[in-house]
Amino acid sequence: MISREIILLNNSYKSPDISVAWWKKKWPNLAYINIARVVFHASHMAKTGRFDDQQFVRESLATARVFESFGTRFEIYGLEHIKAMDVPCVFVSNHMSTMETFVLPSLVVTHKPAAFVVKESLINYPVFGAVMRACDPIVVGRKNPRKDLQTTLEKGIEKLKQGTSVIIFPQTTRTVDFDPKKFNSIGIKLALRGKVPIIPIALKTNAWGNGKMFKDFGPIDPTKPVRIVFGDPITLTDRGQQQHQMIIEFIQKNLEKWKSPSTTENVTQS
Repeated sequence: MISREIILLNNSYKSPDISVAWWKKKWPNLAYINIARVVFHASHMAKTGRFDDQQFVRESLATARVFESFGTRFEIYGLEHIKAMDVPCVFVSNHMSTMETFVLPSLVVTHKPAAFVVKESLINYPVFGAVMRACDPIVVGRKNPRKDLQTTLEKGIEKLKQGTSVIIFPQTTRTVDFDPKKFNSIGIKLALRGKVPIIPIALKTNAWGNGKMFKDFGPIDPTKPVRIVFGDPITLTDRGQQQHQMIIEFIQKNLEKWKSPSTTENVTQS
């Protein structure tokens, strides 16, 4: 199963075929019990001042392994682009489900320190809020777009100057359907101000569904593979409009390819 050593040594990863217990196949939502254990442990570490980047990676990997143990298969590509970066950067990704918030740290923070841009409600969650606060994210309110932009730029530039990369989901909300019109250019603006490159991320994480009553606790479907690809680093020019379109096309192309039943090695990294 996925481990820190695998992420460090390899540029891609595919979950191995494993035998899954019958009860896990029948009741995949029981995975929430094990996810809760991971979160409670991480929260305890955070509250006792022992939650650092290494612990962030461990808890992230533990969550990925919970999904693998219930039969979810991961396909990850493009890790070489993170490894090759000797400067901080801005990671810009589509936002499909809660899963990427849990899993991306194992892929990114393994190689370089990184901070998420998150909505304020996440840091106020019971138990999980302590974990998010310990990660020292950039917090936005999602009520005043102008204020959120100012906060992201100011705090983001501080992070970049400290050598910490920034992970941004420019969509206003998590959704399976990717709408370019709702994919704003905040990542471009931050990268331009910080004079750093962008690494685009395309992901398909609807194995962890969005709930109707509680969006964070939707149905889990292990038959849906989790696919994540990191693209070639992008250097910005002028106002970054062309590069913004490149990121959108990168995400769209991969999402379109992933609709095909046979998608092994079928990714676009540029």
